Amino acid sequence: MSTSDSNSYVFEPADAGTDVSQQIRDISEVPAIEVITTAAVHLMSAAAVKLGLAAEDNAAELKDLDEARKLITALAGLVTAAAPEIGSQHAGPLRNGLRSLQLAFREESLIPDAPGKGPGEKYTGAVN
Repeated sequence: MSTSDSNSYVFEPADAGTDVSQQIRDISEVPAIEVITTAAVHLMSAAAVKLGLAAEDNAAELKDLDEARKLITALAGLVTAAAPEIGSQHAGPLRNGLRSLQLAFREESLIPDAPGKGPGEKYTGAVN
């Protein structure tokens, strides 16, 4: 895949299917728990940036609570659905990170959500 001058994406065919075959072999070797936790960490990181918690000088400029809400809700759904499959040793830290983001969202919101109506709380219950 490459980008053109207009920032639209142009998809280029894989070289004789070898790249795709190699990618399939590579992903087949990754345990599901790793894929799930990696996806959760990406959602957590993106939500933190959208909450303005980035360690950058322009962190406040990156804040977008509407986007943060979406990311936190997606994270809550993933963590809640995956918890029985990945076990408490992996789900516990993900739940803690999720809760921290939910609390940070409450702190950043000018108009607080009602208990149980914050991002992801339909999956996790009210966070306070």
